Amino acid sequence: MNRARPGRDRRARRVDARGGLARVEGCVPRVAVVGGGIAGLSAATVLAERGVGVTLYERDAQLGGRLAGWGTRLADGSEATMSRGFHAFFRQYYNLRALLRRTDPGLHGLTGLPDYPLRHRDGGQDGFARVPRTPPLSALGFVAQSPSFGWRDLGRMNPRAALPLLDVGVPEVYEALDGVSAAEFLAAIRFPEAAHHLAFEVFSRSFFADPATLSAAELVLMFHIYFLGSSEGLLFDVPREPFPQALWDPLARYLDGLGVRIRTGTAVAGVRPDGEERVEVAAGAGAERYDGVVLALDTGGLQAVAAASPELVDPRWRERIGGLRTAPPFLVSRLWLSRPVAGDRHGFLGTAGYDGLDNVSVLDRWEGEAHRWALATGGSVVELHAYAVDPAERRCRVEERLVHRLREVYPETADAKIVDARHEWRADCPLFTVGGYRDRPGVRTGDARVVVAGDMVRTGLPVALMERAATSGFQAANALLERWGVRGETLWTVPRRGRSAAGRALAGLGRR
Repeated sequence: MNRARPGRDRRARRVDARGGLARVEGCVPRVAVVGGGIAGLSAATVLAERGVGVTLYERDAQLGGRLAGWGTRLADGSEATMSRGFHAFFRQYYNLRALLRRTDPGLHGLTGLPDYPLRHRDGGQDGFARVPRTPPLSALGFVAQSPSFGWRDLGRMNPRAALPLLDVGVPEVYEALDGVSAAEFLAAIRFPEAAHHLAFEVFSRSFFADPATLSAAELVLMFHIYFLGSSEGLLFDVPREPFPQALWDPLARYLDGLGVRIRTGTAVAGVRPDGEERVEVAAGAGAERYDGVVLALDTGGLQAVAAASPELVDPRWRERIGGLRTAPPFLVSRLWLSRPVAGDRHGFLGTAGYDGLDNVSVLDRWEGEAHRWALATGGSVVELHAYAVDPAERRCRVEERLVHRLREVYPETADAKIVDARHEWRADCPLFTVGGYRDRPGVRTGDARVVVAGDMVRTGLPVALMERAATSGFQAANALLERWGVRGETLWTVPRRGRSAAGRALAGLGRR
C-alpha cells in the first residue's frame, strides 16, 4: 500500500481568515457545538484552539457522525467494529486532512489504494491509476485510456453542451446548472452510453441519489474538483483501522486536552435567543447559556432543532430549513465470510448495472482489524453498498440481492459461508435536488450568534461531501471568532475556476 501523501497540489487556493488576535483575551466566550460529526469536530477544534470555551453535544453514543463506529460481537465470539461503511479520503480534501493532522501530522493512519476501478455488468471496466494527474491531461487521458470512449463516440458528442465543464466557478455553476438534472446534462452532451453508466452514474450515485434527481451543478462541480481543478486525480486513501480508533478517539483526546466538554448521548432539544448577545441551548435535563452556537447537524437533525426553536433566526430561515430534503435510503451490508476472496481482487470496486449494487470493498485488504480477523479465521470481510434504494422495496429482499450480486462479481464467494452479517439502513444524507441550491443554508444565518455547518451547507468554495463538512465547520468557527476579534483557520481549496486558459476561453464562448 502507498502511504498517504502529506502535501497538497501546489496550485491549491489559500483562503486566509480575517486578521486579529491569535487567541481570545479577557472574558472567555462560550460556544455550543451541536453535532459531533466532521463539521462539528472541525468547528470545535478551531474554537478551542483559540481559547474559546466549547461544549460539544452529540446525540449518539459516539463521535464521527456518518463516519462513526461502534463495537459488535460476531457469531464466532470475536469483537468487531461496525460502521456506516467505506468512505474515500480523496487527496483534494485539504481541510479535512488539516483536521486529521491535529493528531496525526504525517497522516500515517491513512493508506492509499492503488486504483479506483469501475466495472459494468456488461463487461466494461475503467480505472484511474494510469490517468495523468495534471489538468487538462487528466480528463484527456481518461478519455484516451477508457474503453468506454471510442473515436466514433467522441464524434457524436455535443462539444458545446460540454463547455461548462471547462470553467467551473462557485456560485456561478449553480446559477447556470442547478435547474438541470445530472441525467439531462449528460444526455445533452451525448456521452457514450457506456461512459454514462460506468463513470458518471457511479460518481453521481456517490451523492446517494439517482442522476435524474441530482442537480447537474453538483456533478459538474465534482468533475472540476477531481479532473480539471486539481492534480490529485481520483486516487484516494482509507483509514488503516476502523474510524473510531484511527480518527475520532485521538481527536477526542486532543479536544479534551483543550478543555472541550464532550457530551455524547445528549441530544439538543432546542435553541432560543437569550437577550441580544447570547443563546440558550436546551439539552438533556436542563439548559445552558452560550455566546454562540454551531448547528452542525444532518438534515433531519437541523430540521428538528429549527422546528423546536420558534424564535431561532427568523421565520424565512426556518421555512427554508424545513424544506430541505434527504436522499433515499441506502444500505451498507458487511459480511464476514468463511473463505477469502481471490488475491487479485481490489480493495474497492465501483460497480454499475448490478441491480443496485454500487460498490464492493474487501476490508481485510486495508483495514487492520478486518485483516487480523481474516488471518485468524482464513476468511475475509466484505462490504456491499446500495444507494438510492426504492423506499417501497422490502429490505430483506435488497439485502439478499446484494449478496447474490457479490457472488456474481466475485464468483469465488459463492462457496463461502457467511459467518456473520450486519446490515445498516440509513436515510439521512442530504439530497442535492434540482433547483435546491438557493434554499440550502449558508454558514451565516443573519443572526451573528448562530452559524451552520455540514455537507449540505453552501460554502462559496468548490468542495463536496466530507470536505464540504470540514470546510463549513472551519468557516462556522471563523465566523464566530470574527465577533471577538480573533483570527480564524486558513482554508485551502482547489482553484475556483478552470486551470486551463484555453478551457476558460472556450467556456466563455459557450456562455455567449
